[in-house]
Amino acid sequence: MIKLTPPMGWNSWNTFGEAINEKLIRETADRMVEAGLLDLGYEYLVIDDCWSLKERDGQERLVPDPEKFPSGMKAVADYVHSKGLKFGMYSCAGNLTCAGYPGSFEHEFIDAETFAEWGVDFLKYDYCYHSPIIHGKYLYRRMGLALENCGRDILLSACSWGSDETHEWIKQTGASMWRSTGDIFDTWESVKDLTRQQEKLHPYNGVGCFNDMDMLIVGMYGNGNVGLKGCNDEQYKTHYSIWALMGSPLMIGCDIRSMNEATRAILGNKELIAIDQDPACRQMVKLSGILAGDDLLLYSRQLSNGDLAIGLFNMGEEAAEAKFNLDELGLGFSTGKTLEMHEVWGKGDFRVVNSTVSRKLDPFACEVFRAKVVDL
Repeated sequence: MIKLTPPMGWNSWNTFGEAINEKLIRETADRMVEAGLLDLGYEYLVIDDCWSLKERDGQERLVPDPEKFPSGMKAVADYVHSKGLKFGMYSCAGNLTCAGYPGSFEHEFIDAETFAEWGVDFLKYDYCYHSPIIHGKYLYRRMGLALENCGRDILLSACSWGSDETHEWIKQTGASMWRSTGDIFDTWESVKDLTRQQEKLHPYNGVGCFNDMDMLIVGMYGNGNVGLKGCNDEQYKTHYSIWALMGSPLMIGCDIRSMNEATRAILGNKELIAIDQDPACRQMVKLSGILAGDDLLLYSRQLSNGDLAIGLFNMGEEAAEAKFNLDELGLGFSTGKTLEMHEVWGKGDFRVVNSTVSRKLDPFACEVFRAKVVDL
């Protein structure tokens, strides 16, 4: 499986944890289509941990919990496919999954064959209870090889949380995306922490193997499995903007069956999705800015048509002013060029004068621009 842009979809873990079942998955599939999420590019519906029985069967195969999935996993996959979606599941490189269900260690090929028979298109592969004497790169190579020989295209989503220097070896494994950070929680502190963790890993993102900053918390409002304190809509907007600008996979984590209009608007920002899905998938640049403090983050990314995606993020609790010179972007006065700035959240467009950008940002707020190079 070779994926050319960051995968998009929905995953059950953030909201539902172990409280998953066939009815939920069918209703979520229905809603992904009805709400227009599939049309926007959210194509994968992924069941996370806690879907199986606690023991394998007599043939050493994983068994879906018959109380949660009475029709069997093949029937669930068929229903998801009937909606035009792709179907994803979860396993782990250890003896057990993170929630204590059977993992795929030493069962990689039989599990890959099982997933293929069920019609799986995406495998999230976690890193709990893994062998202390076998390095992770070998464990992920095993499953990558098993999936590529199972007779079906199945995307490998490696979830080793960036541990064991994952960035140094993950592209050897056949993974199409890899968890470059620790777990996300529905708090502003978690968003700030994961953003900081990602900065040193920008050079490792790219076509075919994308840095995964974990699933989105947009629209959770403190509810569900990782709910904790929750965030407000301004914070969710900034969270989503950072993930999209950095080219992370966009995997929804809220209960989309009950999402409000603010959540729909954030998840449905077509201009941000286009930035996330830009085919060049180029490396992020962190701008130094002018007198930017620790809570002011300024980023730029060159897009495939010559435009620039520019994000200004106030991660602090006080209003702040984000300022930078265009020479940081390669557009000094001597070039005879400037930028036409289009803000993707509707906060106004403008033309840069005097080679300097200066924008006032409310607490927790952001502005994201698609900027076009034009003559002075």
